[in-house]
Amino acid sequence: MYLSRFNALMPELQKRLFALYGSRWDFYLLLQRLVNLMEQTVASRNPALLARDAAAEARGAENPHGSETGIMLYVDLFSGSLAALEEKIPYLQQLGITYVHLMPLFRTPEGDNDGGYAVSSYREVNPALGTITDLARIAERFHDAGMRLVLDFVFNHTSDEHEWALAAKRGEEKYKDYYRIFPDKTEAEEWNRTLREIFPDTRRGSFTFVEAVQGWVWTTFNSFQWDLNYANPEVFLSMCSEMLALSNLGVDVLRLDALAFVWKEKGTNCENLPLAHSLIQAFRYVSMIAAPSLEFKSEAIVHPDEVIRYIAVNECTLSYNPLQMALFWEAVATRKTTLLGYSLRKRWSTPPSCSWVNYIRCHDDIGWTFSDEDARDCGINGFHHRQFLNKFYTGRFEGSFARGEPFQLNPETGDCRVCGTMASLAGLEQALEVYSAGLEANDPAQLNHAELLASMAVRRIGMMCTVLISLPGIPLLYANDEIGVLNDYRYRSDPAKKDDSRWVHRIVSDWERIETFVSGSEGKRGHSHAVVVNDDNRTGTCVAVDEWLSAKQFEIYSRLKRSLSARAADSRMSGFGVHFLSLTDQRVLAFERFSGDKSSRKDRLRIWANFSDQAVALPLPERTSGTDLLTGTQLEGAEVLVLEPYRVIWLSED
Repeated sequence: MYLSRFNALMPELQKRLFALYGSRWDFYLLLQRLVNLMEQTVASRNPALLARDAAAEARGAENPHGSETGIMLYVDLFSGSLAALEEKIPYLQQLGITYVHLMPLFRTPEGDNDGGYAVSSYREVNPALGTITDLARIAERFHDAGMRLVLDFVFNHTSDEHEWALAAKRGEEKYKDYYRIFPDKTEAEEWNRTLREIFPDTRRGSFTFVEAVQGWVWTTFNSFQWDLNYANPEVFLSMCSEMLALSNLGVDVLRLDALAFVWKEKGTNCENLPLAHSLIQAFRYVSMIAAPSLEFKSEAIVHPDEVIRYIAVNECTLSYNPLQMALFWEAVATRKTTLLGYSLRKRWSTPPSCSWVNYIRCHDDIGWTFSDEDARDCGINGFHHRQFLNKFYTGRFEGSFARGEPFQLNPETGDCRVCGTMASLAGLEQALEVYSAGLEANDPAQLNHAELLASMAVRRIGMMCTVLISLPGIPLLYANDEIGVLNDYRYRSDPAKKDDSRWVHRIVSDWERIETFVSGSEGKRGHSHAVVVNDDNRTGTCVAVDEWLSAKQFEIYSRLKRSLSARAADSRMSGFGVHFLSLTDQRVLAFERFSGDKSSRKDRLRIWANFSDQAVALPLPERTSGTDLLTGTQLEGAEVLVLEPYRVIWLSED
């Protein structure tokens, strides 16, 4: 099977490599070294992984992602260690999880390491989490449980403590050429002129002077993250070795981190360049030859026109859907689906056998990556709208329910991104603040107002989660959002985290509370950080507040479970057919899912979602009968569909 794959795919691999390195005298020697690496990988691949490879080949063009449900988590925050994670598999199973993304877990520098994205070794797990043997074991346990293991492949850069960087600091020329290092500051400044600043709040420019190498090192993200020099084919070969070693551990999906930045050309912004695609495709062909069950997921948080270009069978078969994520929050803030619906109708399609990974929140910030052209078509000024959204979600807009933190505020442009948990951004933290104040003041009116705010927040969260689950592709939960955790502001007092507001939503799991919810009880168990709603850590009403909050969080969890169960029970949800409808009432998002003939009622599921805090009476084009699969409610010859605030209907027609 390896030989047939090699013969079929090697010409395509060679074509990409020739575009990258074809001018070198040693090009064919490089090819031979790569062939040797692939052969060694297959020879050392265990029988269980070879069987997964065979199954992947047998599927062919069939899209395997329709029935998957994902979760992403930090091992240390979720379970403490890889060994302890094994004990949490039953919890993931009862949620219906089949796709588990473990956030960066390899060895990194102490202190600030960009949340694990400054990798010091691709072969060593962070000792606090376990060992590489533990990682291989968790891959096996996931496979036994019908789950796929997803890891990050941080391939744009390494930490400055990686063995290659340390060798460069020792003056070894071979490894100095693994990075972009300019002895002349003028040269670095010439490159820098056309680059955008990624983290303007903490550093300016894309280069850092490193005394040990007596030069300016390319550092797109942080001074301790050195960009790799893929113009040097030794870097490509070395990173192929790291990639294939991960595949032989049992990793099923690699999330390609910062893939838009991997290729550099002077005079450009060094993002989304054509040869970046050639490079990624070269990695992909290597994996398809040596480990065909391995998939790539694109992490391209860029303009939608660029996002789609990374999605292909020979590049990334999976991709984050940052447009869907950003526009969910845009629609929630405006109570209108105008831009969301327009963008989904225009931009949803992916190539065959490829899928979106849809999400509401993740470990990262929210950037407003919608298209200005799409906004203009909807009568919206993109720049002003982003300013509004930033103010709304950081609590600086009158009437906002959100409690978010700004991330990387650019003092010159006023631009920023937004951080926060799903529940805090959706209004539950605001409701808790009002409830706490009402409890202390013994004010029934304030307590009633808190109940109203909480009800709307819970409905809002339930609506977003249900629509997420309704869409084709892989719905991806961010761990702890399923139980409605709130922002944790204690990161501000941690020297290693205080400059990175993303830690506000990177939360330690409260397993006493989770186990209580799983058992079906909403009572208070243990202590939750979520009761810390202010910097002064006021806890005078801690018990009452926590019991109140726990009840709301249990409702969030219960609503999500019902939606996940309904999705798993309906075969139409595993298909990829979707048709987004255009409605006159812009408060409602409407679309149809279908598994076969979209004109056939039995193959079609009709979905409506009210993104507003007002009830909507929606005229139907024809008398409609059927069952709402989410509630069991029957419609009999209805001419008008009534949607309460934030209600979602999955209508299976009679």
